[in-house]
Amino acid sequence: MIHLEKVSKNFQPNVNALSDITLHIDAGEFVSIVGQSGSGKTTIVRLLISEIQPDAGEVEVGGWNITKIKKVQVPLLRRQIGVVFQDFKLLPKKTVFENVAFALQVSGAPRARIQQVVPQVLNIVDLSDKLHRYPQELSGGERQRVAIARALIHRPKVLLADEPTGNLDALNTKDIIELLLKINEFGTTVVMVTHNKEIVNSLKRRVITLDRGLMAGDQRVGKYVI
Repeated sequence: MIHLEKVSKNFQPNVNALSDITLHIDAGEFVSIVGQSGSGKTTIVRLLISEIQPDAGEVEVGGWNITKIKKVQVPLLRRQIGVVFQDFKLLPKKTVFENVAFALQVSGAPRARIQQVVPQVLNIVDLSDKLHRYPQELSGGERQRVAIARALIHRPKVLLADEPTGNLDALNTKDIIELLLKINEFGTTVVMVTHNKEIVNSLKRRVITLDRGLMAGDQRVGKYVI
C-alpha cells in the first residue's frame, strides 16, 4: 500500500528532514508515526500527497509511484488519499454540508451524487443533525469530524491524519481516535502523525518512530518511548 525506499529529503540551508528512510505499510493497517518536532513526520505526509518530491529514493502509494507522477495526475492521486490536519482547514462561510460537498464539486461530481454521498459520509462521523451549521457554531471535536468527513468523501484507500487531536481536549481526542479506529475497521489504511504519547500507547498498534530524520524504531505493537 505505502512504500518508501531509501528516501531522503533535504531543505535549505543544510536541513536533513529525512535520511535514507525505508518503510512499508500494508493495506488495512493503523500506523502511528511519532517523534519530536523536526523529526520528519510531516515531511512524510507531504511526500505521500506529492506536495514535495524526495531528493533520493522512491515513494509509492496504492500503486502510484509518486517520484514519477505527472502534475496532471496529482489530483487523481489525492482522491485516493484523505488528509486531516490539526487546524481543520474548513471554509468558514460554508455550512457543514457545503464544506464536505465542496470536495466533490471541485472534482466535477454531478449534483445527484453529491446529494446522495454527503449525507452518507456525515452519518459515519455522527453529524447528520448538523448539516446546516457553520464551522463557528461547532465545537472543536465537531469541526474535526467535518474535516474527516471531507477527507472520506472520495472513499480513499488511505487516510493521513496529521496531528488530528492537536487542538482538542481529552474528551474530544478520545472521540476522534475512536472514529479513526472505526474508519480503519471499514478497511481504510490509517496513518496518524502525532506527538501524543498517551494516545499512541493506548492504541497498541504499530508505531514508527523518527528521530532527526532517521528511522529510530518500528514496533508492530509499539509505544512512544522518545
